[in-house]
Amino acid sequence: MKQFLGDDFLLGSETARRLYVEHAEPMPIYDYHCHIPADKIATDHQFDTISQIWLAGDHYKWRAMRANGVPERLITGDASDRDKFQGWAETVPSTIGNPLYHWTHIELSKPFGIRNVLLNGSSAAEVWQQTNALLAQPDFSTNGILKQMNVRFICTTDDPADNLQHHKAIAADPSIGTRVVPGFRPDKALAIEEPGAYREYLDRLGAAAGVSISCLDDLKQTLRSRIELFHALGSRISDHALTLPVARAASESQVKTIFKHALSGAAPDTEAAEKFRTHMLLFLGRIYHELDWAFQLHIGALRNTNSRMVAAIGPDSGFDSMADGVVAAPLARLLDLLDQTNQLPRTVIYNLNPRDNELVASMVGNFQDGSVPGKMQFGSGWWFNDQKDGMQRQMVALANMGLLSRFIGMLTDSRSFLSYPRHEYFRRILCDLIGGWVENGEAPNDMQLLGQMVEDICWNNAVNYFGIEV
Repeated sequence: MKQFLGDDFLLGSETARRLYVEHAEPMPIYDYHCHIPADKIATDHQFDTISQIWLAGDHYKWRAMRANGVPERLITGDASDRDKFQGWAETVPSTIGNPLYHWTHIELSKPFGIRNVLLNGSSAAEVWQQTNALLAQPDFSTNGILKQMNVRFICTTDDPADNLQHHKAIAADPSIGTRVVPGFRPDKALAIEEPGAYREYLDRLGAAAGVSISCLDDLKQTLRSRIELFHALGSRISDHALTLPVARAASESQVKTIFKHALSGAAPDTEAAEKFRTHMLLFLGRIYHELDWAFQLHIGALRNTNSRMVAAIGPDSGFDSMADGVVAAPLARLLDLLDQTNQLPRTVIYNLNPRDNELVASMVGNFQDGSVPGKMQFGSGWWFNDQKDGMQRQMVALANMGLLSRFIGMLTDSRSFLSYPRHEYFRRILCDLIGGWVENGEAPNDMQLLGQMVEDICWNNAVNYFGIEV
């Protein structure tokens, strides 16, 4: 019987262990998509309690607590940090089988050094005291934690309307040992379905750029100017969230009319909204190609489904799930519309519904063009799939239909500075997968070849792919 979270955790063979210890574990972390708050890095923030750094904004934990019967007051409500932590600690024993059980104890081990203690209602007081005492020390400031975790690069998620003042401060501070750049996330600029909220957003976007947006050309010029600001701060990465891919082509004049009607307060129908979104995705995609940016597409999240709870505590609070619907035809068409003029940028596609793994793995192969190794990427197991089974299925699908050796690896996609041990989780799963192939005679026992492959997936491929100096 193996020890829980022992040295061989998730490593089922000696080959896997060697690949992890000798090749994966030493590699730094290149976190090319996350939701870490840049202001906390700029100010080298010191969190007062484990609840603030660990529970705030963590939808994974919130969903588990709700499922365990914890009242909302102890999740997103006005309860004290200590009471919220108790609510989580009492939930943890019920998460066995969920990756949260692993993540929780890995994150207590690193960076807090708390081992051989299972978090539960009885141990909560001890863990609360130990973690809070450490969080008060300089090594446990935000930048101290990033250094401990060997995080060399972070790309945050930022709206075009953001002023990026914290990124400017980070760029001007040589004491920050992690390279941090903004990631361009223009979803709200494409969310034309609710004209009132959209008009308010355009006012905010225009104010950030010092312009008034009154027509489609104004919007395009504003977005280009914001992209140029992001570019000047080192960004080379965009990110788009699509419930489903869209590829409903329309003329410039049609889209101008749709936009004009939205500004006048008329909500577009589904077809008109898709025409507008397609037009803008193509417009932005061509700019990304021009500037040699990466184009990330996150597909398949059905968001804010519980209207009662969203009304009570707001959006993006853990009431999202996988979407279904038609993916292949519109995704192929969208990529092809960019490729027809040789303006398809380097593209990373993530699917939330694992039924689409083979679909996406096969799709990216249609648009590889030899210009860049792994130009088209099947993104890592995302959100509900960033657990053992989901990561394995994503990598096996990629290996079967493409080149796992060119994979750009794991991203954190988290709001928490304590989530970086998830890279260890991924790396152990990666090494176990490849090690298993060796043990079964499906891959050669060539540690130089396979060790290089592991190091590339953990670090080198992403560095080379995004082309951002670290």
